[in-house]
Amino acid sequence: MRSVGLVLSDIFALSSSWWLARSLNQFYSPIPEQMIWWTWLGLPSLFWLLITITVGLFAYFGLYRQTHRTKNYATAGQLVSQVYLCFLVLSYFYDPHVDLPRSLFFTAWFSSVAFVVFSRIVTNVLLYHYEYQRNKVSIFIVADASRLRSLSQLLEKRSLCQVVGVAIAATANSEATFNHIVQANPHEVFAENIPDVELSSSLFWRLRSVGIPMRLLPSSRDMIYRRGIPEVFSSLPTLRVEPSFLPGWDYRIKRTLDLFVSSVGLAACLPLFAGIAIVIKATSPGPIFFRQERVGLHGKVFQVWKFRTMVANAPSLQQQLESKNQNNVLFKVRNDPRIISVGHFLRKTSLDELPQLFNVLLGEMSLVGPRPLPLRDTAKFKPWHHIRHQVLPGITGLWQISGRSNIEDFDDAARLDLHYIDNWSIALDLEILLETIKIVCLGKGAY
Repeated sequence: MRSVGLVLSDIFALSSSWWLARSLNQFYSPIPEQMIWWTWLGLPSLFWLLITITVGLFAYFGLYRQTHRTKNYATAGQLVSQVYLCFLVLSYFYDPHVDLPRSLFFTAWFSSVAFVVFSRIVTNVLLYHYEYQRNKVSIFIVADASRLRSLSQLLEKRSLCQVVGVAIAATANSEATFNHIVQANPHEVFAENIPDVELSSSLFWRLRSVGIPMRLLPSSRDMIYRRGIPEVFSSLPTLRVEPSFLPGWDYRIKRTLDLFVSSVGLAACLPLFAGIAIVIKATSPGPIFFRQERVGLHGKVFQVWKFRTMVANAPSLQQQLESKNQNNVLFKVRNDPRIISVGHFLRKTSLDELPQLFNVLLGEMSLVGPRPLPLRDTAKFKPWHHIRHQVLPGITGLWQISGRSNIEDFDDAARLDLHYIDNWSIALDLEILLETIKIVCLGKGAY
């Protein structure tokens, strides 16, 4: 249903963009007759060729699969743009004397990108709510005994999952565990810390033989190895691991995007800044802004800026609340008594984070990246947690759009940071920014 819904959504979006472009241009710059071979449903053959290629490319790049790729809106926009640019080049080689109307071309191009991205966002939201009410994905969990309860609660709370069975990781390759899984007949097996059996886990191959997919939760070591490029060296299979995380021009583009968006954002938000400052000053004694030392790139300490959402002496009161902390590394307390009246609203809407645009301008932070954490939290890090300090911290990131404060185990949050570092791209940053806007508007996971 998701695949069909997205296909229909894309066809509708592209059709709407072409109807718009033709309506705006038909009186003074219509499509040249040499490029209209036939017409169907009032749209020329050129459109039907474009839509066939676009849908085919979307399918090839996995934008119709039952995975998170369906939400890769940046990739969808890029593919639409590439199709239009290819059409422009091919039209010249088809007949150099035919001048494709520029107003028609650019209107169709830009409106196609906008309509496709918008329709996909709406379709994904509608399908999510429909699936949430109608479908439950059955999951069988294989993990360490200490993790079974927390993983079960997390999967059932934050996704469309129903846990139909569990097994201890140490018994993953036993006949009893395999029979238990087959009897439960789950849609997927969710596995963590499966012991090795010679070169690989036999559980994977046995599940494959009965057609049950397996989803692995990788360890920190596994995620680091995924950066490697498979190569045969001196007749030995190896993984070549590159030393740089964000190399080349992509990083320069990321920094340029940071500077542009933060500058425009600060200029646009000045009236909002003034309004928030007045409300904070009128409702609570103390400064307007809250500054705190956080750990940034390469472990360098810097001052992060936020609107103050707690009483002025909140840092000195934190020690009294440590016993109520709900996280193994981070300091997270629901109904924190230190929060001022307007603070709940600012934190729920994430408006308290807006001053960090100044940190972005200063080069201390990026728009997207692992969240910078206080010295108190980083002191409790495991060694592999510090990998997140190899890139600029961000205002938002995978952690924020995947649960925010609802993630109780910091190892899960750190894995999201590593996944971001391993798979970073401009498209991923844009996708996270779009998802952040939706999460903030819904107020999910913040307290």
